[in-house]
Amino acid sequence: MRKIALFLFLSIGFTSFSQLAIDTVETVKGKMVLYSNRTWKMLEDTKFDGVLNKDIHDYITTEAALNFVQTWDNDVCFTSDRKNDLSKLQDTLWLCLSDSISNAFVIPNPGYITSRYGYRKGRYHNGIDIGLNIGDTVRAAWSGKIRYAKYNDGGFGNLVIIRHENGLETFYAHLSKHLVFPNDEIKAGDPIGLGGNTGRSFGPHLHFEVRFYDAPINPEEMIDFAAKGVKDENLFVHKGLFRPGAKPTDYYEDHDHVTERVASVVKPVATKKYYKVRPGDTLSEIASKNKTTISSICKLNGIRETTTLQIGRSLRVK
Repeated sequence: MRKIALFLFLSIGFTSFSQLAIDTVETVKGKMVLYSNRTWKMLEDTKFDGVLNKDIHDYITTEAALNFVQTWDNDVCFTSDRKNDLSKLQDTLWLCLSDSISNAFVIPNPGYITSRYGYRKGRYHNGIDIGLNIGDTVRAAWSGKIRYAKYNDGGFGNLVIIRHENGLETFYAHLSKHLVFPNDEIKAGDPIGLGGNTGRSFGPHLHFEVRFYDAPINPEEMIDFAAKGVKDENLFVHKGLFRPGAKPTDYYEDHDHVTERVASVVKPVATKKYYKVRPGDTLSEIASKNKTTISSICKLNGIRETTTLQIGRSLRVK
Protein backbone atom coordinates (compact mmCIF):
# COMPACT_ATOMS: atom_id res chain seq x y z
CA MET A 1 0.00 0.00 0.00
CA ARG A 2 1.32 3.42 -0.92
CA LYS A 3 1.71 5.92 1.85
CA ILE A 4 1.51 9.53 0.79
CA ALA A 5 2.63 12.37 3.02
CA LEU A 6 1.89 15.87 1.83
CA PHE A 7 4.41 18.56 2.63
CA LEU A 8 5.44 21.95 1.27
CA PHE A 9 8.84 23.55 1.39
CA LEU A 10 8.35 27.27 2.05
CA SER A 11 11.72 28.90 1.76
CA ILE A 12 12.91 32.33 0.70
CA GLY A 13 15.59 30.63 -1.38
CA PHE A 14 13.07 29.30 -3.91
CA THR A 15 12.80 31.38 -7.09
CA SER A 16 9.68 29.68 -8.39
CA PHE A 17 6.77 27.92 -6.68
CA SER A 18 6.86 25.31 -9.49
CA GLN A 19 10.15 24.01 -8.08
CA LEU A 20 8.59 22.96 -4.75
CA ALA A 21 8.37 19.31 -3.76
CA ILE A 22 4.74 18.59 -2.99
CA ASP A 23 4.55 14.84 -2.31
CA THR A 24 6.64 11.90 -1.22
CA VAL A 25 5.31 8.57 -2.39
CA GLU A 26 6.40 5.26 -0.93
CA THR A 27 6.21 2.54 -3.58
CA VAL A 28 7.48 -1.00 -3.90
CA LYS A 29 10.43 0.52 -5.75
CA GLY A 30 11.38 2.91 -2.94
CA LYS A 31 10.56 6.51 -2.04
CA MET A 32 9.84 9.05 -4.76
CA VAL A 33 9.68 12.84 -4.51
CA LEU A 34 7.05 14.50 -6.72
CA TYR A 35 7.42 18.15 -7.74
CA SER A 36 4.69 20.59 -8.66
CA ASN A 37 6.09 20.93 -12.20
CA ARG A 38 5.27 17.21 -12.73
CA THR A 39 8.87 16.03 -12.49
CA TRP A 40 10.01 13.40 -10.00
CA LYS A 41 13.10 11.90 -8.44
CA MET A 42 13.75 8.69 -6.53
CA LEU A 43 15.29 9.18 -3.09
CA GLU A 44 18.70 7.58 -2.83
CA ASP A 45 19.59 4.92 -0.29
CA THR A 46 22.27 6.87 1.56
CA LYS A 47 23.37 3.77 3.48
CA PHE A 48 24.29 1.80 0.34
CA ASP A 49 27.97 2.06 -0.62
CA GLY A 50 27.62 0.47 -4.06
CA VAL A 51 29.44 -2.76 -3.17
CA LEU A 52 27.64 -5.90 -4.37
CA ASN A 53 30.70 -8.15 -4.59
CA LYS A 54 32.73 -7.60 -1.42
CA ASP A 55 35.55 -10.04 -2.28
CA ILE A 56 36.33 -8.38 -5.61
CA HIS A 57 35.98 -4.87 -4.16
CA ASP A 58 38.27 -5.68 -1.24
CA TYR A 59 40.95 -6.92 -3.62
CA ILE A 60 40.66 -3.90 -5.91
CA THR A 61 40.72 -1.33 -3.12
CA THR A 62 43.55 -2.91 -1.12
CA GLU A 63 45.91 -2.72 -4.11
CA ALA A 64 47.05 0.87 -3.70
CA ALA A 65 48.94 0.85 -7.01
CA LEU A 66 45.70 0.26 -8.92
CA ASN A 67 43.94 3.32 -7.50
CA PHE A 68 40.61 2.17 -8.95
CA VAL A 69 37.43 4.11 -8.26
CA GLN A 70 33.87 2.81 -8.33
CA THR A 71 31.30 4.89 -6.50
CA TRP A 72 27.50 4.62 -6.45
CA ASP A 73 26.11 7.55 -8.40
CA ASN A 74 22.66 7.68 -10.02
CA ASP A 75 23.54 10.75 -12.11
CA VAL A 76 26.94 9.87 -13.59
CA CYS A 77 27.39 7.40 -16.42
CA PHE A 78 31.03 6.51 -15.71
CA THR A 79 31.81 6.55 -11.99
CA SER A 80 35.58 6.80 -12.49
CA ASP A 81 35.29 9.16 -15.46
CA ARG A 82 36.86 6.22 -17.35
CA LYS A 83 40.18 6.73 -15.58
CA ASN A 84 40.53 3.20 -14.18
CA ASP A 85 43.43 1.57 -16.04
CA LEU A 86 42.71 -2.17 -16.00
CA SER A 87 45.96 -2.89 -17.84
CA LYS A 88 47.57 -2.48 -14.40
CA LEU A 89 45.96 -5.64 -13.07
CA GLN A 90 48.71 -7.86 -11.68
CA ASP A 91 46.59 -10.90 -10.93
CA THR A 92 43.74 -12.89 -12.44
CA LEU A 93 40.35 -12.49 -10.76
CA TRP A 94 37.59 -15.07 -10.83
CA LEU A 95 33.97 -14.05 -11.39
CA CYS A 96 31.00 -16.40 -11.30
CA LEU A 97 28.73 -15.74 -14.30
CA SER A 98 26.08 -18.34 -13.63
CA ASP A 99 24.95 -20.22 -10.57
CA SER A 100 21.68 -21.67 -9.36
CA ILE A 101 21.16 -19.11 -6.59
CA SER A 102 21.60 -15.56 -7.85
CA ASN A 103 23.64 -15.32 -11.03
CA ALA A 104 21.43 -16.91 -13.67
CA PHE A 105 21.97 -15.28 -17.10
CA VAL A 106 19.24 -14.11 -19.47
CA ILE A 107 19.92 -12.74 -22.95
CA PRO A 108 18.88 -9.04 -22.98
CA ASN A 109 17.12 -9.45 -26.33
CA PRO A 110 17.12 -12.40 -28.76
CA GLY A 111 17.68 -10.31 -31.91
CA TYR A 112 20.52 -10.61 -34.42
CA ILE A 113 23.89 -8.96 -33.77
CA THR A 114 24.20 -6.00 -36.14
CA SER A 115 27.59 -4.69 -34.98
CA ARG A 116 30.34 -6.20 -32.86
CA TYR A 117 32.80 -4.90 -30.31
CA GLY A 118 35.91 -3.31 -31.78
CA TYR A 119 37.33 -0.47 -33.85
CA ARG A 120 34.64 1.12 -36.02
CA LYS A 121 34.51 4.33 -38.05
CA GLY A 122 37.52 5.91 -36.39
CA ARG A 123 36.53 5.07 -32.81
CA TYR A 124 36.11 2.11 -30.53
CA HIS A 125 32.72 0.48 -30.34
CA ASN A 126 32.66 -0.75 -26.75
CA GLY A 127 29.67 -3.06 -26.97
CA ILE A 128 27.44 -5.29 -29.06
CA ASP A 129 24.53 -3.94 -31.12
CA ILE A 130 21.44 -6.14 -31.25
CA GLY A 131 18.73 -5.43 -33.83
CA LEU A 132 15.20 -5.10 -32.48
CA ASN A 133 11.93 -3.27 -33.04
CA ILE A 134 10.87 -0.16 -31.15
CA GLY A 135 8.91 -1.36 -28.14
CA ASP A 136 10.57 -4.80 -27.88
CA THR A 137 11.28 -5.85 -24.31
CA VAL A 138 14.87 -5.50 -23.03
CA ARG A 139 15.75 -7.63 -20.00
CA ALA A 140 18.42 -7.60 -17.30
CA ALA A 141 21.30 -9.94 -18.13
CA TRP A 142 22.04 -10.74 -14.47
CA SER A 143 20.55 -9.89 -11.11
CA GLY A 144 21.69 -6.68 -9.46
CA LYS A 145 20.74 -3.09 -8.69
CA ILE A 146 19.86 -0.24 -11.04
CA ARG A 147 22.53 2.44 -10.81
CA TYR A 148 21.45 4.71 -13.67
CA ALA A 149 18.15 5.07 -15.55
CA LYS A 150 17.61 8.26 -17.51
CA TYR A 151 18.38 10.06 -20.76
CA ASN A 152 22.11 10.33 -21.43
CA ASP A 153 23.40 13.29 -23.46
CA GLY A 154 26.65 11.52 -24.33
CA GLY A 155 25.07 9.55 -27.18
CA PHE A 156 23.49 6.62 -25.34
CA GLY A 157 20.01 8.15 -25.36
CA ASN A 158 17.73 6.50 -22.82
CA LEU A 159 20.16 4.40 -20.83
CA VAL A 160 19.93 1.85 -18.04
CA ILE A 161 23.03 0.73 -16.12
CA ILE A 162 22.90 -2.25 -13.77
CA ARG A 163 25.56 -3.14 -11.22
CA HIS A 164 25.58 -6.91 -10.72
CA GLU A 165 26.34 -9.25 -7.87
CA ASN A 166 29.06 -10.91 -9.97
CA GLY A 167 31.13 -7.68 -10.03
CA LEU A 168 30.19 -6.45 -13.50
CA GLU A 169 28.09 -3.55 -14.79
CA THR A 170 25.96 -3.77 -17.94
CA PHE A 171 24.74 -0.89 -20.13
CA TYR A 172 21.49 -0.93 -22.16
CA ALA A 173 21.34 2.06 -24.51
CA HIS A 174 19.02 3.75 -27.07
CA LEU A 175 15.88 2.61 -25.25
CA SER A 176 12.52 4.19 -26.05
CA LYS A 177 11.39 3.87 -22.44
CA HIS A 178 12.71 2.93 -18.99
CA LEU A 179 10.78 0.38 -16.94
CA VAL A 180 12.96 0.74 -13.82
CA PHE A 181 14.14 3.42 -11.40
CA PRO A 182 17.58 4.08 -9.87
CA ASN A 183 18.25 1.88 -6.82
CA ASP A 184 15.70 -0.77 -7.88
CA GLU A 185 16.80 -4.31 -7.08
CA ILE A 186 16.12 -6.59 -10.03
CA LYS A 187 16.49 -10.24 -11.02
CA ALA A 188 17.98 -11.68 -14.20
CA GLY A 189 15.34 -11.56 -16.91
CA ASP A 190 13.31 -8.72 -15.38
CA PRO A 191 12.10 -6.20 -18.01
CA ILE A 192 14.13 -3.00 -17.65
CA GLY A 193 13.20 -1.07 -20.78
CA LEU A 194 11.76 -1.05 -24.28
CA GLY A 195 13.81 -1.09 -27.46
CA GLY A 196 14.23 2.24 -29.20
CA ASN A 197 16.27 4.58 -31.37
CA THR A 198 17.22 7.41 -28.99
CA GLY A 199 20.55 9.18 -28.70
CA ARG A 200 23.27 8.75 -31.35
CA SER A 201 21.50 5.94 -33.18
CA PHE A 202 20.62 5.41 -36.85
CA GLY A 203 18.00 2.75 -36.49
CA PRO A 204 16.27 0.75 -33.74
CA HIS A 205 18.76 -1.41 -31.84
CA LEU A 206 20.05 -2.21 -28.39
CA HIS A 207 23.62 -1.17 -27.62
CA PHE A 208 24.76 -3.59 -24.89
CA GLU A 209 28.00 -3.19 -22.94
CA VAL A 210 29.71 -5.20 -20.22
CA ARG A 211 32.09 -3.28 -17.98
CA PHE A 212 34.33 -4.09 -15.05
CA TYR A 213 35.21 -1.09 -12.89
CA ASP A 214 34.33 1.23 -15.78
CA ALA A 215 36.46 -0.59 -18.37
CA PRO A 216 34.65 -2.33 -21.26
CA ILE A 217 35.04 -6.05 -21.94
CA ASN A 218 34.04 -7.65 -25.22
CA PRO A 219 30.66 -9.25 -24.33
CA GLU A 220 31.51 -12.20 -26.60
CA GLU A 221 34.29 -13.17 -24.22
CA MET A 222 31.59 -14.49 -21.89
CA ILE A 223 28.31 -14.64 -23.84
CA ASP A 224 27.37 -16.91 -26.75
CA PHE A 225 24.72 -14.77 -28.43
CA ALA A 226 23.71 -17.54 -30.84
CA ALA A 227 23.08 -20.00 -28.00
CA LYS A 228 21.72 -17.20 -25.80
CA GLY A 229 23.76 -18.21 -22.79
CA VAL A 230 27.14 -17.77 -21.12
CA LYS A 231 30.06 -19.64 -22.64
CA ASP A 232 31.29 -20.74 -19.23
CA GLU A 233 30.09 -20.34 -15.68
CA ASN A 234 33.46 -18.78 -14.81
CA LEU A 235 35.05 -15.60 -16.11
CA PHE A 236 38.73 -15.10 -15.40
CA VAL A 237 39.43 -11.36 -15.46
CA HIS A 238 42.97 -10.35 -16.42
CA LYS A 239 44.56 -7.33 -18.04
CA GLY A 240 44.46 -8.97 -21.49
CA LEU A 241 40.67 -8.63 -21.59
CA PHE A 242 40.91 -4.87 -21.68
CA ARG A 243 43.02 -4.34 -24.80
CA PRO A 244 41.25 -1.89 -27.16
CA GLY A 245 39.08 -3.59 -29.76
CA ALA A 246 39.65 -7.05 -28.32
CA LYS A 247 37.93 -9.93 -30.08
CA PRO A 248 36.84 -12.99 -28.08
CA THR A 249 39.65 -15.47 -27.58
CA ASP A 250 37.95 -18.09 -29.79
CA TYR A 251 36.92 -15.65 -32.54
CA TYR A 252 39.18 -17.07 -35.24
CA GLU A 253 38.75 -20.69 -34.14
CA ASP A 254 34.95 -20.91 -34.02
CA HIS A 255 33.76 -20.88 -37.62
CA ASP A 256 30.12 -21.04 -36.50
CA HIS A 257 30.38 -17.32 -35.76
CA VAL A 258 31.29 -16.39 -39.34
CA THR A 259 28.90 -13.67 -40.53
CA GLU A 260 27.93 -11.93 -43.72
CA ARG A 261 26.38 -8.47 -44.16
CA VAL A 262 22.99 -8.57 -45.84
CA ALA A 263 20.88 -5.41 -46.25
CA SER A 264 23.01 -3.69 -43.58
CA VAL A 265 22.15 -6.36 -41.01
CA VAL A 266 24.61 -8.99 -39.80
CA LYS A 267 22.96 -12.41 -39.86
CA PRO A 268 24.52 -15.76 -38.93
CA VAL A 269 25.59 -17.98 -41.81
CA ALA A 270 25.69 -21.03 -39.58
CA THR A 271 24.76 -21.41 -35.94
CA LYS A 272 25.07 -24.05 -33.33
CA LYS A 273 21.96 -25.58 -31.82
CA TYR A 274 21.69 -26.30 -28.12
CA TYR A 275 19.22 -28.18 -25.94
CA LYS A 276 18.71 -27.55 -22.22
CA VAL A 277 18.33 -30.78 -20.24
CA ARG A 278 14.97 -31.15 -18.50
CA PRO A 279 13.92 -33.53 -15.71
CA GLY A 280 13.54 -37.07 -17.03
CA ASP A 281 15.45 -36.48 -20.27
CA THR A 282 17.64 -39.23 -21.72
CA LEU A 283 20.19 -39.01 -24.51
CA SER A 284 17.94 -41.16 -26.67
CA GLU A 285 14.97 -38.81 -26.24
CA ILE A 286 17.10 -35.71 -26.79
CA ALA A 287 18.57 -37.19 -29.98
CA SER A 288 15.10 -38.09 -31.26
CA LYS A 289 13.65 -34.63 -30.52
CA ASN A 290 16.50 -32.92 -32.38
CA LYS A 291 16.74 -35.39 -35.29
CA THR A 292 20.27 -36.45 -34.52
CA THR A 293 22.06 -39.43 -32.96
CA ILE A 294 23.35 -40.24 -29.50
CA SER A 295 26.89 -40.70 -30.81
CA SER A 296 26.79 -37.28 -32.49
CA ILE A 297 25.67 -35.57 -29.27
CA CYS A 298 28.37 -37.34 -27.29
CA LYS A 299 31.04 -36.30 -29.78
CA LEU A 300 29.92 -32.65 -29.83
CA ASN A 301 29.89 -32.40 -26.04
CA GLY A 302 32.80 -34.69 -25.11
CA ILE A 303 30.61 -37.03 -23.08
CA ARG A 304 29.79 -40.75 -23.06
CA GLU A 305 26.50 -42.57 -23.44
CA THR A 306 26.70 -43.44 -19.74
CA THR A 307 27.25 -39.82 -18.64
CA THR A 308 24.69 -38.60 -16.07
CA LEU A 309 22.78 -35.64 -17.50
CA GLN A 310 22.55 -32.65 -15.21
CA ILE A 311 19.22 -30.79 -15.27
CA GLY A 312 19.68 -27.34 -16.79
CA ARG A 313 22.86 -28.21 -18.69
CA SER A 314 22.99 -27.01 -22.29
CA LEU A 315 23.96 -29.77 -24.71
CA ARG A 316 25.04 -28.97 -28.24
CA VAL A 317 22.93 -31.05 -30.63
CA LYS A 318 23.99 -29.60 -33.99
